[in-house]
Parts: sequence; structure tokens; C-alpha cells
Amino acid sequence: MDETRCIVVGGFIDGTGADVRRNIFLTVKGGIITAIGSVEDIPNGEESAIDDLSHCTIVPALVDCSVSLSRSPSVDKRVREASIQADLAKKMEMLTLHIGYCHAHGVQGVAESDDSSGLVRRYQGHCAQESIIDIRTSGRLCRSMQDCVPGNSDGRDFLKIDYSGNIEDENTGYPLLSHEDLCQILRHRDEKKAVVIANGQQQVNEALEAGCDAIEQGYGMGEENLKKMADKNMLWIPSVLRAKNALDSAAGGDEVGCRFSTRYVAQGKPVPGAEAFWKKMFDGQLAQLRLARALGVTTAIGTGAGSVGILHGESMVEEMKIFIKAGYSLEETIRCASESGAGFFDMEKLGALTVGRQATFLVTRGSVKQLPRKLSYLEDIYVEGSPSGIYQKTPTHKG
Repeated sequence: MDETRCIVVGGFIDGTGADVRRNIFLTVKGGIITAIGSVEDIPNGEESAIDDLSHCTIVPALVDCSVSLSRSPSVDKRVREASIQADLAKKMEMLTLHIGYCHAHGVQGVAESDDSSGLVRRYQGHCAQESIIDIRTSGRLCRSMQDCVPGNSDGRDFLKIDYSGNIEDENTGYPLLSHEDLCQILRHRDEKKAVVIANGQQQVNEALEAGCDAIEQGYGMGEENLKKMADKNMLWIPSVLRAKNALDSAAGGDEVGCRFSTRYVAQGKPVPGAEAFWKKMFDGQLAQLRLARALGVTTAIGTGAGSVGILHGESMVEEMKIFIKAGYSLEETIRCASESGAGFFDMEKLGALTVGRQATFLVTRGSVKQLPRKLSYLEDIYVEGSPSGIYQKTPTHKG
């Protein structure tokens, strides 16, 4: 690990939002980037291993800020219900499978949103080695005071608080927290960061006033709330793919999802007004995302993987495409998909590729113009300066 490695790359996006650089070298020692420069300036006189990636583009490892590792994203309700009723061993098998999917698609860090059974901690405790990805867990999603007893945040890396219910859920099945309850939870959070799921102007404003650290979803929150978030340097996780997925699925009845390579159409009549409703929601969130960029709101990508039709790992590229559709440059989008989340969730080994940081990155064959699509077909993954020993170039979903 102490050997100095020189890595030559054709295209380099560092994750800070800076413009792409071409024909760059990185020197790495002990897994840490020690120098970055033009290939014309590669230092002589020091023996080092040279990795020639001049035909490739590299970007930082991806971070998904909203996943449910233990939840099946299947479009078949029977499969999802069976996964909920499964025994501990089966649930652990599915969680491990989803972690593998994340790694295979370049998602090396995730924020687990609802680990009500403590599976993530059990997984981490029973692994002979460290997890193949960096996982932060909120433990049980806070839907009531009982879910998040003040002063009791053991086992949580951060708090995830459901103040509105997911945008695609007409009926959450849970009574919503009052503003007083939200304030009390945030006053007694043991210095944990708090992400609040909130939609609509009033509820987002109340969450901001209560002192949360990030808003997830934020549909219909409006310009004033975005300005407040920009002023306070608060994180926004817009989760636009939830609305896009629902819009793509609106032609059928029941719960329909869209896996991105194949369209699944459920039997039954279309729900009256569903397509118009989801088009309005999707277009509105796109408009807010454009405004957030203009106002300088810090944004991060969280896909909601584990929801119907939203696959672990694979969905990151789809959300990134939506950011680009909203006017973000490729470089800005990569920052949202890496550095923003890594910084917020204190994932020290992930994030921007700068001197002094870990050399963990994704390798894509071809030009920068082929991104982000090419992120679905990774050439390799480097972890702390060396090729990953477990990455397989042709991952497949088993179901």
C-alpha cells in the first residue's frame, strides 16, 4: 500500500464542479492522492507503478443519499409483500444483494432511510471485513415520537424524519408529526444531523424553522423556502426520480413501476387524472431544481431506491440525467452525485478527487461526452488507489 502509483487518465472530473480536465495524471501513495497534473509534467526519477487509463474517463465514486436496502423495488406487489414477511435470513440475503448492486453500479456510499429491523447494523457487525460500500443509517424512520425518543439516538448515524409522507403515497398510513413534535425531536437529537421529508410550502417552512439540516423531496416548497435554504447553506435532496417513475407508470392501474431498460405495464385501467397529476409534479420539481441551481442551493442525489421500480445502484444514472435536464452541467451533476452527499454524511473516504483525499473513483471507457450513460457500464472501480478486488464488469440483477 506504500508504493507510489501513477495513474494516467484521458478525462478527469474531480467532483468539485470544476470543468473536465483531459490527459491528466494522479499520483497515489497509501491510497491518498498526492499530486494531480498534466501528463506532460509527470515527475521523473521516482519509481512507481503506472496504470494507463488514457482511453478512459474517471469520476468520483457515487453517493446515494436516500435508499432502503432492505426493501424490494419489484413492480410485483406479491414479491414486495413476501420480502416484508420474510425471515431474518432472507431479509439479510436481500440486503446483501442490494449492497452488491450499489457497488456494481459505482455507488460506494449510501444513506439508509428506514432500517427499522436493525439489519444494517447486524450486517456491519457480522461482516468479517468492512462493508464493500460506506453505509450511513438513520435506524427507524421517525414517523412519531415513539420512533424517535428524545435523547435516544443510539445506532443512528443521522435522523430521517417523515414530516409529510413520500410524495407518491396518497395515504401514508401514519399520523403526521405535529410541528411541536418535530421541534422537540430536533432539540434532542444528540447532535445528529437531521433530514426531513417535507413537501409543500408550509411544511418545508416549518421544517426549516425547526432547525433541520436537510430537506428531502420538497415538492411544491416554493422560491422563498429555496432562498432560505441557500442562505443557510442547507442541503436539498430533491428525489425527482420518484415523480418521473410515477409519470412513466401512469398509463396502468394499481402500483406500476418502470425499470429503466424495460417498461412494465400493469393490467387494469389507467387511474383517471394520474398522468396529468404526475406530469405537473415532475415539471414543478424540475422548475424548482433549475431555480435551486440559480440560487446556489446545495443539492445532492437521493434516488429513493427500494421504492417501486427504483433499483438500487442503477437508479443513480437516471436521477443524474434529470439533473442535467434541469440545466446542471455534467460536472455539477457529478458533484451532486458524489461530494455533496459524502460531505453531508461525513463519508471521509469518498467525495471529490483532490490532493489529500482518498483515490476512490469510477473508470469509464470512452469520452466525457458519453457520460452519465457510461456510468451504467463501468470499466473498473478503484478503491484507495487500486482496482477493486470484487468488482465484476458485467453485473446482473437476479430479481
